Amino acid sequence: MPRILKCWASFRAWLSANENAHANGVADVTPAEGKDPVCGMTVKPDSPHRTTHDNRVIRFCSAKCLAKFDAEPQRYLHPASEPAPDTAAPAGAEYTCPMHPEVRQIGPGTCPKCGMALEPVLPKLAAGENPELADFRRRFWRTLPLTALVALIAMSGSLFDGLMGAARPWVELALGTPVVLWAGWPFFVRGVQSVQNRSPNMWTLIALGTGAAYIYSVAATVLPGIFPPSFRVAGQVAVYFEAAAVIISLTLLGQVLELRARSETGAAIKALLGLAPKTARRIAADGSEEDIPLTHVHPGDRLRVRPGEKVPVDGVVIAGESAVDESMLTGEPMPVGKLPGDKLIGATLNTSGALVMRAEKVGAQTVLAQIVQMVAQAQRSRAPMQRMADQVAGWFVLGVVTVAFATLLGWGLFGPQPSWAYGLINLVAVLIIACPCALGLATPMSVMVASGKGASHGVLFRDAAAIENMRKVDILIVDKTGTLTEGKPAFHGVVAAAGGSEEEVLRVAASLDQGSEHPLAQCIVAEARRREFKLSTAEGFESASGVGVRGMIDGRAVALGNTVLMEESGVDWQPLAAQAEALRHEGASVMFLAVAGQATGLVAVSDPIKHSTPEALDALRASGLTLIMATGDGLTTARAVGRKLGIDEVHGEVKPKDKDELVARLQTEGRIVAMVGDGINDAPALARADVGIAMGTGTDVAMSSAQITLVKGDLRGIASARRLSLATVRNMRQNLMFAFFYNALGVPIAAGMLYPVFGLLLSPMIAALAMSFSSVSVVTNALRLRRAVI
Repeated sequence: MPRILKCWASFRAWLSANENAHANGVADVTPAEGKDPVCGMTVKPDSPHRTTHDNRVIRFCSAKCLAKFDAEPQRYLHPASEPAPDTAAPAGAEYTCPMHPEVRQIGPGTCPKCGMALEPVLPKLAAGENPELADFRRRFWRTLPLTALVALIAMSGSLFDGLMGAARPWVELALGTPVVLWAGWPFFVRGVQSVQNRSPNMWTLIALGTGAAYIYSVAATVLPGIFPPSFRVAGQVAVYFEAAAVIISLTLLGQVLELRARSETGAAIKALLGLAPKTARRIAADGSEEDIPLTHVHPGDRLRVRPGEKVPVDGVVIAGESAVDESMLTGEPMPVGKLPGDKLIGATLNTSGALVMRAEKVGAQTVLAQIVQMVAQAQRSRAPMQRMADQVAGWFVLGVVTVAFATLLGWGLFGPQPSWAYGLINLVAVLIIACPCALGLATPMSVMVASGKGASHGVLFRDAAAIENMRKVDILIVDKTGTLTEGKPAFHGVVAAAGGSEEEVLRVAASLDQGSEHPLAQCIVAEARRREFKLSTAEGFESASGVGVRGMIDGRAVALGNTVLMEESGVDWQPLAAQAEALRHEGASVMFLAVAGQATGLVAVSDPIKHSTPEALDALRASGLTLIMATGDGLTTARAVGRKLGIDEVHGEVKPKDKDELVARLQTEGRIVAMVGDGINDAPALARADVGIAMGTGTDVAMSSAQITLVKGDLRGIASARRLSLATVRNMRQNLMFAFFYNALGVPIAAGMLYPVFGLLLSPMIAALAMSFSSVSVVTNALRLRRAVI
């Protein structure tokens, strides 16, 4: 009892303090759900150690932590420099609807317009499984045996009549009730919300159809005497618990599959967040070093980046020399040499030497964080294909509901006795035959078959929007590195000065490069060894990062590098200038070789074009597409590749933001844009494009951002995707025609239009069979896609 009284007193004190805080316009919120922002310890709600910051009351475990926070609050909160979050979405996270991006709210829920589950605006790196997916899966598997049993009993006819007799409807009631009332409860909630929000959708019909079938069946089981004799079979009124249960289970299955697919939409952002290192090595003023969390890095901090480590944040080199692999962000296939004064980009990889850098941009200001924001924004701005279907469904629902209640009133007021019983039966028949199973299967079944068909040809579609949009594309933007080309440096050629030998130029260059870890050097050494040249040992090897290498080979001074190195070494490279420029126009990177102060030759390395690229581009041009190349490589190299491949328009030295803006500009001109890329630098443009296409040989981020992935990295897959898109959309339209045809034909018959002429009524059982037949027709037609030629 004393402990309970103490807890009650603590709660009263916290409540009083919180009320006072809110009365003064101050929110009492301790970061990280009751954790001390300084030490991370749990804080009591009545802790006297508190301060107010940005209109928030923040509590601490002790006066010492409070003093540390007051001295340096930005260090512990980081409101302006906080990096993209990497934990599960907090309670105050903003959520939006993937179908209606304008819908925003704090915390999870369902969309008031379409009833879909909301998802976080910015996915979190460590977010767990979607709770709605887990809930629907649990409801589906736990009630599937009940659905199977009630369907088996209903379909078995006289077999179970002999075993159960008059108890059969009660058995079906016992089996079907948990399925409808527990498993289907979320659908009824959404159906009610659609009415409350005046936004009729598919959930409205599902709730009405299954609800009407269930309520009618309960009435037929409990009060069979209210129904006319003509609706009795073997002395019993027919019940339709199996129709309601099967509809609920099928809808749950569809939702599980959809939610599982939707959970991958944030994979691109999660992959980007995962690029950033978790810690940084900070150098203190006294020269000591310590590893600190990345969130504790501030502008101006000195950081050490050792070989093989990632650059923690954006900054500038203040000491050391190295080559940094920036391909994951810039698309540049070759590591970039870094000297004091050069800029560094966070999350890039330091390959060889050690660097000391000064942090300049942290958190949301880094290039990586900006790319994350661009990808998120582009994903949210893409209009989903189902928007038009939703609008049609809204009018369809209103029409069906109107016809159903008109049927009830018409029969009740003007029909033969028992008129209201006839009206109820026909109302149920209308709602059952109009239940949108076939309409709901029309697009997903085509997408499912088309996805399997595409996968067998190395083309992976991420969603239905990609399949629908691919056929409308009229302009294709392609990256160069890893898309048109192999993405790996390869030996291009060697040129000897007048009177020299190409073999000797390559042998000397490779002998010197044996001491270098640079990918270009390894490429040259590999070529010399392939030709079985006998290499000499380099003495006094020196790497001049960014310009080349020097050393002694067979007693002679040798230098291999660019024109800057040649000028520093006093070498006249002009006699080889024309040959060097010719190699650059072929798309190669050129290095000059000087021996004993004389230019003796050139060694060229390039990123070779894939053997399948010319054929693929010819096919795409023949289909009417305009081709544009946008690459981070130099303009000279880009133009050389563009000329060789006959590309209509070439953009070189573009940054990730430039590619994104290029896609946006073309879209404002009314073009339907597809973007093809393989790197992280392509992710924003891939996400913004009407159809983003990633190479399966590229990065996970590119594949997560894109809607289509070419598994083999072969551009010929784009033509296959285009043909499959045309066939699939044609199949979708056929399925929708089947679905609406059965509704257009079945609803009037179910309403009783044939009764005045032929005396025929469509019982709910026949309506359920017709509804099932329409679904079978849709599935059968969708399966025809497996034979499509792409």
